[in-house]
Amino acid sequence: MISVGIDSGSATTKAVLINDGRIAAHVILPTAFDFLLAAEKAYKDVLADAGVDKTDVNHVCATGYGRNSIKFADRTISEITAHAMGVYYLYPDVNGIIDIGGQDSKVISVNGGRVTDFLMNDKCAAGTGKFLEYTAKALELPIEELGRLALTSKTPASITSMCTVFAESEAISLRARGFRKEDIAAGLIESVARRVAVMARQVGLKQNVAFVGGVAKNAGIKVALEKELGMSLYVPPEPQVTGALGAALYCSS
Repeated sequence: MISVGIDSGSATTKAVLINDGRIAAHVILPTAFDFLLAAEKAYKDVLADAGVDKTDVNHVCATGYGRNSIKFADRTISEITAHAMGVYYLYPDVNGIIDIGGQDSKVISVNGGRVTDFLMNDKCAAGTGKFLEYTAKALELPIEELGRLALTSKTPASITSMCTVFAESEAISLRARGFRKEDIAAGLIESVARRVAVMARQVGLKQNVAFVGGVAKNAGIKVALEKELGMSLYVPPEPQVTGALGAALYCSS
């Protein structure tokens, strides 16, 4: 049984190929403008990486923001359910998931891989990768360096605005007042962690929580979230592909 899951996100498109219940390959590509084109390329690349011919694939399942654009998929699945299935495959004892992506953030309560409750912020960039991207630009920093720099701060700046536009202006104002970049970076990251932690507490996450999504690669966010929540977080080796993994598992079940 060979199945492929494709997670069509606003910023990146992920594909995972499962062969007899085992992950054989995964790819992560920029989505750019065309969801279908990005999905087709991800599908082609993951087949090539796994050394599998298209005719040998039993099922293709799509999830994510652009899932309805992927016309060649056999089935679609909500990203909430997909993340729950993907994380359960990796960490069967997990009962909560925090997913921070480019355009939204989600907090999901799970039991045995099944969703029991969730909250989703998809109306505002606050608490998402886009928030970090814009504020990193205000500091003239590559987004990849924001978290590492924040970890060197001893006195994080206070960021009061959660609106992306106002927070960007606030970061520029703090620079003009002489605050160090690492302290502003730490303040920005802590503001994201606080917002997501509020969502996590509303859903009732307490222990055995996984942190996934592209922002999970940001070490500063992980540390800040763990501090806010008072717990250690599971982070998969490749935290961006749990949705695609869950979609592939859904197809093969």
